[in-house]
Amino acid sequence: MAENSDPNIDWETKCGHPLKIVAGVDEVGRGCLAGPVVAAAVVLPAEISFEANPWLLKVTDSKLLTAKKREELAPLISSWALYSDVAFASIEEIDSINIHHASQLAMRRALKKLNVGIDHVVIDGKFKLSGISCDSTAIVKGDRKCLSIACASILAKVWRDNLMVRLDEEYPGYDFAIHKGYPTPAHTEALKKRGVSPIHRRSFAPVAKLL
Repeated sequence: MAENSDPNIDWETKCGHPLKIVAGVDEVGRGCLAGPVVAAAVVLPAEISFEANPWLLKVTDSKLLTAKKREELAPLISSWALYSDVAFASIEEIDSINIHHASQLAMRRALKKLNVGIDHVVIDGKFKLSGISCDSTAIVKGDRKCLSIACASILAKVWRDNLMVRLDEEYPGYDFAIHKGYPTPAHTEALKKRGVSPIHRRSFAPVAKLL
C-alpha cells in the first residue's frame, strides 16, 4: 500500500471495487471547540483514469491543501464520484455522546444519505465504523493513501469551512471564519473576553472551564 501523500485505489480494489460498492468516509472538526463535526462519504466510479481527469492527481488529505485548492476540487469530486454526500453531528450530540461517537454518527449519516447498498467502508484512522450492516476497514492516514477517503476529507472540509463562515456572521467577534472553530490562541482569547457562544462545545475542557 502507498505510504506517501498521493492517494490511489489500492485499498478500494482490495475491498472489492469496482464489483462491490466501496465507500470512503472521513470527518473534519474533531478537535474544534465550536461547530458540528462533519463527515463525507464517497463512492468512486467504476472506471478511474488519472489521465482523463488530471485533477485527481491533486487530491490528497484536505489538511495538505490550501483553501483555494480545496474549493476548486470539491465540485469536481462531487460531479465525478459515483455517489457522494455530507452529513454532520450537532454540538449538542457531541456534548451528549462525546466527539468519537459523534464523529461515527456523522459518518453513518453520510453513508445513509448516499441511499445505496454499501458492501464495504474504508475509514480514516484506527477505529472501524460501528453501527453499520457491512464490514469496514480502518486505515491510519487513510486520507493520504486512499482516494475515496481523500475525496471525502475534501468534501467534508469545504462544507464545514463554509458553514463556519456563515456562523461567523451569526456569532461575530470570535473570528470563526478565520480559525473555523479550532483552538487557536486568538480563539481562546476571544472565548475569555466574550464568553461561551451557543455553538461552542461545552464538554470540551477549554470551554467547560469558562462556564
